[in-house]
Amino acid sequence: MLQQLLRELQLTSTKLVAVSKTHPVSAIEELYKQGQRLFGENRPKEMAEKYPQLPGDIEWHFIGHLQSSNVKYIASFVGMIHSVESLSLLQEINRQAAKHGRVIPCLLQFKIAMEESKYGLDMPAAEALLSSDAFRQMKNVRMAGVMGMATFTEDKEQIHREFRQLKQYFEMLRAKFFQNDPGFCEISMGMSGDYRIAIEEGSTMVRIGSLLFGR
Repeated sequence: MLQQLLRELQLTSTKLVAVSKTHPVSAIEELYKQGQRLFGENRPKEMAEKYPQLPGDIEWHFIGHLQSSNVKYIASFVGMIHSVESLSLLQEINRQAAKHGRVIPCLLQFKIAMEESKYGLDMPAAEALLSSDAFRQMKNVRMAGVMGMATFTEDKEQIHREFRQLKQYFEMLRAKFFQNDPGFCEISMGMSGDYRIAIEEGSTMVRIGSLLFGR
């Protein structure tokens, strides 16, 4: 399945984050042997436990809801944090990254789905965060784009609309805050059930777990 997915994504230059949360090191090793290097986890302590057991050229992305108190477990090695949804969380990421002499790329998570269980910013909150003096003073984080999750539904038109909205948010933020920053370039959207729709709507990075690892 991995090779089929990689061939499909290669046509669109979309990156694949293999979502390895809850799966053992042996399962990650199997995909690693097939060439996969980008893996996503959503539990900081689990991610920190797996990290030293696996090859050093794996790029680890944190994709789940992140509490400020848990940033310290992943700050020394995480390649990107997809789920920044508050200024206070970003401040803690910046603080922990500084301890390790690192600059951590981050994505702003937007709430585009209808479900109450989904986390994320709205546009006014994102603009307020990026306009703040506190953000401008941060030296150890780099904003790399946006992330969002669509509603879990069979209504494909709704999924299209939600992903399209995230792409619009990305374009608005890039025009207002990152016009001269080529590093603000990622739109992380699309999972196993809706990644093709996400790619149609402009995703640069899909997060796929069950298709690769099973349930």
